[in-house]
Amino acid sequence: MEYKLGENSLCAVIGYGSWATAIVSLLVRNEKEVWWYVRNEEVLESLLTDGKNPKYLNDLEFDKNLIRPSSDINEVITNADIIIMAAPSAYLKDFLAGMTVSLKDKFIVSAIKGIIPGDYQTVVEYLHDEYDLTYRQIGIISGPSHAEEVSRRKLSYLTVVCTDPDNSKLIGSKISTDYIKLSYSTDIYGVEYAAILKNIYALSVGIALGLGYGDNFLAVLISSCAKEMTRFLMESYPDERDTMNSAYLGDLLVTCYSNYSRNRRLGLLIGRGHTVKSALNEMTMVAEGYFASDCIRHINFKHKVDMPIADMVYEILYKKASARRKMKELINLL
Repeated sequence: MEYKLGENSLCAVIGYGSWATAIVSLLVRNEKEVWWYVRNEEVLESLLTDGKNPKYLNDLEFDKNLIRPSSDINEVITNADIIIMAAPSAYLKDFLAGMTVSLKDKFIVSAIKGIIPGDYQTVVEYLHDEYDLTYRQIGIISGPSHAEEVSRRKLSYLTVVCTDPDNSKLIGSKISTDYIKLSYSTDIYGVEYAAILKNIYALSVGIALGLGYGDNFLAVLISSCAKEMTRFLMESYPDERDTMNSAYLGDLLVTCYSNYSRNRRLGLLIGRGHTVKSALNEMTMVAEGYFASDCIRHINFKHKVDMPIADMVYEILYKKASARRKMKELINLL
């Protein structure tokens, strides 16, 4: 079966966090209406009455005539052709739990940069297996894209990934603005795993910062992260991909360097001496790298790729290893 999208395909967004809210802010610039599944009653009421998300990016004000917020996931999915998943991967199952309508005739786009905890699958793999979807009807939006900057209309570059380039461009047209530049790819595997790995590597950078290492070492660490990411992608799923492109290296760099990076922030707290539990409790948003570290470790049992940086982060997060000792051990391997 072919999954060819048309210009009149309607969009819906699943999730109400910062990235979901930023995506809606892009869609409403191009679409006549955008359906929006919002589980939180406070957020839903505020969107319906004031056109604002009081919890995330509350400086954004939406035209209430353009958004269709609803707490009924079946209503949202029924009224849309393109379903953009933008909930944290750790809670995606909860978001979809009440769904009784089929996704078989929908085109699903993952804007999630994480792994389904416990299932050891990426979001795309999970959707493919759980809902019997073909990879031809699943796409990805990725790239260096902190929601805070997108919401403030800062110049950003996004990559749209589909097996069919025409579908990529159609989806791209729905999020394109004068401050969003787009590129296109068919590398669903590589782009999704790169987006997952960069969160783990941002944790390693945050840990190094918290331990007191300076810019000189961080440059070596991040360049080593880029090499490790490339090695994993090419050994686990060889393809003609250029990991110097923004969907790979660009996303890695912004997540490692930006003050907006929640994974870098989590690593920073741990490097400064917080226990993993207390550091997680201080986080106001989900740090996807925490769950990704355990999952990538499990997934790599099959591929057996040399990943000393990812291994270090796993040992610190899940085995209570000393961050200072593990970082010193890593230094001898770089």
